[in-house]
Amino acid sequence: MNNRRRTNNFTYVSSCVKYMIFMLNFVFWLFGGLLIGVGLYAFVDKWQATGSVRVENVYDVILNISLVMVIAGGVVFVVSFAGCVGALRENTCLLKFYSLCLLVFFLLEMGIAIVGFVFPHTLQSLLEESFTDKIIQTYREDPDLQNFIDFGQQKFRCCGLSQEGYLDWGKNEYFNCSSPSVERCGAPFSCCINATDISSGLVNIMCGYKVQMLPVSEAGKKVWTSGCIEIHYSHIICNSTISIKNIKPLNVLQKTYIKQLKK
Repeated sequence: MNNRRRTNNFTYVSSCVKYMIFMLNFVFWLFGGLLIGVGLYAFVDKWQATGSVRVENVYDVILNISLVMVIAGGVVFVVSFAGCVGALRENTCLLKFYSLCLLVFFLLEMGIAIVGFVFPHTLQSLLEESFTDKIIQTYREDPDLQNFIDFGQQKFRCCGLSQEGYLDWGKNEYFNCSSPSVERCGAPFSCCINATDISSGLVNIMCGYKVQMLPVSEAGKKVWTSGCIEIHYSHIICNSTISIKNIKPLNVLQKTYIKQLKK
């Protein structure tokens, strides 16, 4: 009698699928924990250095790199934990939660990609209007944000955010032409085409001085003149499409595994 009951309740689940899902999510689980740890360390370090961290609106959260890392790491940690434990313990409830999260991510990225392809100029203008002034004005107030902007401008060979390009830096109190600072009418060194001296290896932080006073043709010889959002935009849409292609097979694999558990 007991043997018959065991036979009826037996469920065959592919070990290959099971451990593939487990290992994949285990890696993401570790990555999520790493993001949380690094983000918390950076947040506490900034808190101790400045005495306070301003979080008054959604822009303060988005532009705070350490908080973004903690939030993103938390989401990755929870979702991958559900997939990891759900696959290992063959827990249908956790696997359904994991599959639902993947579906939500898939729909969000697909929505962003569709809007980006159908209304490219509208979305780009919205991003420029929402973030340009805030990011440019707080460039020197947040060291983490400053390093992030400098990295982005050097990596993608851009300057400023909007279609105004290098002229965006006139909105910053240090680079504004009415400023008494020596940096007036200039741009950060990360905008410069040749910021680093090849012979000495030193960065010339004065390479972007007075570029706002030059026409585009002349400024283009010293700094990158295109805005970063315009250049980043194509990368964002392209990466969204790639992410959609990666998430979809994983979601199909997860649903196949859940169906095997139900048999």
